[in-house]
Amino acid sequence: MQSQSDTPASSRPPDPRQATYPAQWDAASPPLSKPTKLAFGIGAIAPGVTAAAFDFFLLIFYSQVVGLDARLVGLALMISLVCDAISDPVVGYWSDNLRSRWGRRHPSLYASAIPLAASFYFLWTPPEHASQTMLFWYLLSLSVTVRTALTFYRTPASALVPELTPDYHERTSLYSLRYFLAWVGGSALSVWTFLVLFPMFVTTTIADGRFNRDAYPVYGLVGALTILLSILVSAIGTHGRIPYLKAAPPKRQLTFRVILGELIETLSNRSFASLFIAAMLAAIAGGLAAGLSLYFLTYFWGFNERQTGAIFIGTFLAAGIGLVLAPRVSRRFGKKRGAIIVGLVAFVGAPVPIILRLVDLLPPNGTPFIFWFVALTNIIDVGLIISFQILFASMLADLVEDSEVQTGRRSEGVFIAAETFIDKAVRGIGVMAATTIITLAGLSPGAKPEAVSADAIWRMGAYYVPIVLALWLAMIAVIATYSIDKTRHEENLRKLAA
Repeated sequence: MQSQSDTPASSRPPDPRQATYPAQWDAASPPLSKPTKLAFGIGAIAPGVTAAAFDFFLLIFYSQVVGLDARLVGLALMISLVCDAISDPVVGYWSDNLRSRWGRRHPSLYASAIPLAASFYFLWTPPEHASQTMLFWYLLSLSVTVRTALTFYRTPASALVPELTPDYHERTSLYSLRYFLAWVGGSALSVWTFLVLFPMFVTTTIADGRFNRDAYPVYGLVGALTILLSILVSAIGTHGRIPYLKAAPPKRQLTFRVILGELIETLSNRSFASLFIAAMLAAIAGGLAAGLSLYFLTYFWGFNERQTGAIFIGTFLAAGIGLVLAPRVSRRFGKKRGAIIVGLVAFVGAPVPIILRLVDLLPPNGTPFIFWFVALTNIIDVGLIISFQILFASMLADLVEDSEVQTGRRSEGVFIAAETFIDKAVRGIGVMAATTIITLAGLSPGAKPEAVSADAIWRMGAYYVPIVLALWLAMIAVIATYSIDKTRHEENLRKLAA
């Protein structure tokens, strides 16, 4: 039998380790212009608006306003996350291998815009006088549609970062802008909702606009239009970079066995395993924290809709902290060490105001000190969390070249999809934990703040704090095993250039 080394070169199959991209793709691309960076960053507003909607409004809307049992809401959201997670590796792998005149990423960016915007709007218009079963299936089907459409946008868009720049620190700066605009976009809509929209829907029978069902279709429409514009601006604004992005690998026969083998080989990277497990713990903790965020503001601290809106205004300052802090921390300490330092301060500090209330070291709700204390601590903590998220995302981007050295393939989409897969697959556990805490604490569906007992509010905080702290600290411990620093990244670039 003739070995491959004896086979004439003309008859051998292409080796992706030696000839991954055509020669023209190896030419140095021009520096990223500021308009291109800004357009790319604006594209993060769409997932920012969607995340804010799911994290802060959806649970309280369906359980306290529409009247769907909180456990059914949590179940629907968990199932939708698991179903959507299945699409992540599929979209990621497809995005890495797509061959088109618009490159690997942009066709999906354009195609996702209208389906995502439309399904987001209908999510906030459930049928009136519907049964619990009908409401459950309505919420489930629309949640799956929104999340799946978002995957077809978010995964290819996020995969653009390692292609737009190979520079270790510029990637952090690019992610800083993207996360800044994601938080600002999502928070701007939330602030408008609390300070303008909800007060417009106060009536003689509904003293708090948050509990007026008629307000939410307006919120859905404004959110849908914002999502649509965000995606189109980003796709059009980065369209000119297509000639300088990496091309798809050479055509080859893709069987299920080949695809599975490539996915396993790509995801066997040891540093990726660290980020994968860390992302899993972060997703559970994030789902728990986000699911209860509005409950704490409304019931635990007793803020009205205007005070809650003012809390969200502080997110603009927090996003600015993340925008400025993350690149500086990256240059001073490196991404991993910086993420550990910032993460410890952020996640240990996050529940401190709740702990102080539980041990009765704060004045009563309704005093000016309580509002300003919660507002200022929230600005600092959210700013640190945003900085941590930026560093984490930039660490994930550096896996691309590390994996390419090992496998000969660029797999930006696969890495991004794997991270979002685990986020979606287990984030529902955090949401279910949030609804379980609500139930155990004794908050009944539709309960107004003044009707909830002090004991129920105390129990909500007491159940929440130890669980979320344990999850965050475990995540930080896992990140410590990540091994790619600036020196190793630059060595990977040198190997690939050679």
